[in-house]
Amino acid sequence: ILSTKNISDSLVATASLYDVEIDQISFITTQETNQPAVEKRIRAISLESHFVVFTSSNAVNAVSEILKEKPAWKIYCIGPKTKTLVAEAFGEESILETGNNAEELSEKIMSNSSIKKMIFFSGNQRRDELPGKLIQHGIELEELVVYETIETPTSVSKNYDGILFFSPSAVRSFFSKNNVNNETALFAIGNTTMNEIKLFSNQPVITPDIPSAEKMVCMAIQHFSKIKIS
Repeated sequence: ILSTKNISDSLVATASLYDVEIDQISFITTQETNQPAVEKRIRAISLESHFVVFTSSNAVNAVSEILKEKPAWKIYCIGPKTKTLVAEAFGEESILETGNNAEELSEKIMSNSSIKKMIFFSGNQRRDELPGKLIQHGIELEELVVYETIETPTSVSKNYDGILFFSPSAVRSFFSKNNVNNETALFAIGNTTMNEIKLFSNQPVITPDIPSAEKMVCMAIQHFSKIKIS
């Protein structure tokens, strides 16, 4: 199978124990924006108490590298990987709520009546679901773009049995130079990535209950084990 981003060696090794071979090709790359005005604003925000939302680990890394001390933020974030990075950078006690996707997280934020304003650290290709819902709900949103996602399309010569997708931008990058046949199993880390795949393919898309690389690989192992047994 093909993973459209680099994953840990331990996951590749685990898959190989079940005769699932994983090739890795990264179809996107990210880089911090490094804009002085944005960095200055982040440092100013860090001196104040704010409600903050992170929807990606890239945003957490970009912000944490700018700050030398932990701010007094109340944080909402998506997914287990992002939560782990937030806890490492800002402290476990800073996390108020987490969600598996933008819709779930936005509902948790909107249920907190004390939130009138929020800081959203994002990338240049962020989705509209979460900020759209919060603004519609009357929450003032200050958005700071702290990293950029760059698509790096590559033509793939192999016919893979399965492909793992981890973001909508990676989906667009992959399909800009490749197609899939009807026998290829498609896996998406979440609903937004699944919906992007459906713009390019009519095939069923398999998604985990929790958005993580570990869950994705486990699903692939289970899927192909069932195929072999049958």
